[in-house]
Amino acid sequence: QVQIVESGGGLVQYGGSLRLSCAVSGIVFDDIYYMGWYRQAPGKQRELVAALTSGAPNHYGDFVRGRFTISRDNSESTVYLWMDSLKLEDTAAYYCNVRERGDPQGHWGQGTQVTVSS
Repeated sequence: QVQIVESGGGLVQYGGSLRLSCAVSGIVFDDIYYMGWYRQAPGKQRELVAALTSGAPNHYGDFVRGRFTISRDNSESTVYLWMDSLKLEDTAAYYCNVRERGDPQGHWGQGTQVTVSS
């Protein structure tokens, strides 16, 4: 059974930092070719934050502007999102999506809430 579990969210002050984790189980981690972080704020559509695709450069949403970094740790079967210089508008639920080849929809986690306060 595939499990995607996000963690690391919380309340942080403007300008602060957080590290989100996405732990993956039930999939051979090396078979994952795409790992993405998305976010959804109340009343808004879900949007891509950062994506890591095998054989391609990491991709970030325009709003990231060098503040976030996505990385994967194969030994821990985990993908991370390092977030610095957080802004109020970064407040959202953050979701992890992982995809194996031949599965364009992939698997989603339950999300982790990030709230940035002034």
